[in-house]
Amino acid sequence: MPADNFELYDLRIEVVVHDDRKIQCGAKVGDYFEARGEMLHFPPGQGFSLYSLAALLPLLPAKQRVTQPADWMSTDAEVACPDPHCPTRFRITRLGKRLFKHSDTTAVPLPPSL
Repeated sequence: MPADNFELYDLRIEVVVHDDRKIQCGAKVGDYFEARGEMLHFPPGQGFSLYSLAALLPLLPAKQRVTQPADWMSTDAEVACPDPHCPTRFRITRLGKRLFKHSDTTAVPLPPSL
């Protein structure tokens, strides 16, 4: 791979529920969105709780990066809804990798040593 390229995983974030308690965050089982590079893609007509999204956003860039097999970021896939009364979990699944070019993603040049 050229020195100015890097890979990120595309992600799918899907609503799952493991019991029959009422969903409080407005989600429906099977609702999802995808992260491709820095862009979030939602299916037409589907909403997503701002509070749930706020809980997920800090994790997504880390889940997009290649990690060691024993790293918890490689193995742990579900995030709880931030409402303690809601049974919703958000499953983060790594999809295929996408190739990016450094110069297409930032105005900061690579150091000469790379």
